[in-house]
Amino acid sequence: MTETTLNIGIILGSTREGRVSPQVGNWIKEIADNRKNAKFEIVDIDDYDLPFLGKAEPSDPRIVKWNEILASLDGFIFIVAEYNHSITGALKNALDLAREVWNNKAAGIVSYGSVGGARAAEHLRGILGELAVADVRTHPAFSLFTDFENMTKFKPADHHKEVVDDMLDQLLKWTAALKTIRNNY
Repeated sequence: MTETTLNIGIILGSTREGRVSPQVGNWIKEIADNRKNAKFEIVDIDDYDLPFLGKAEPSDPRIVKWNEILASLDGFIFIVAEYNHSITGALKNALDLAREVWNNKAAGIVSYGSVGGARAAEHLRGILGELAVADVRTHPAFSLFTDFENMTKFKPADHHKEVVDDMLDQLLKWTAALKTIRNNY
C-alpha cells in the first residue's frame, strides 16, 4: 500500500482588524510542517471576501473559489477565536457557504480566548458534526492572559507543543481513514 500525501488546510477563523489568528496559525504550521505524510497550508477566510449567506448566488466567483479550495483539502485545522462565547460570525458564514466539500473529512481545533477559547471550540464541534466533519479529541487551547504578551503577541507556553503534536497525530490518522471512505464513493 502506498502512502499518499494528505492536504490539510489551516483555516484562520477571524477577520477582525488586529487579529492574532495568523500568529497562531503560523506557529501551528511550523510544527505541522515537520510531518512527512502531509502538506499544510494556511487558508485565511479574509482572503476570500466572502458574501453573507443568502446575499449572493452559489455561482458567485468568491463562493466558487472558496468551495474549490475546500474541495482540494483532505482535512482541516481550525484556528478559532472566541468572540462572545462562540465562534466568529465570519467563520460561521464561511462554514455555511459550503456543504458537501466539508463532508467525510477530519478536523482539529485550536482555540484561543480568555478561557482558552473553549466555548468557541464546543460550538464549532456541533457545527462540524452537522457538516459531517469528524473532529479529533485533542484540542490545543491558548489563554489570552498567559500565552500572549499584552494579549497581542503570541508566545505560547512550551507545553503546548506536545498537545499540538498529539492533535496532529490524531488528525492525520482520521484524515487518512476518511479519505479512503471518500475515495470509495
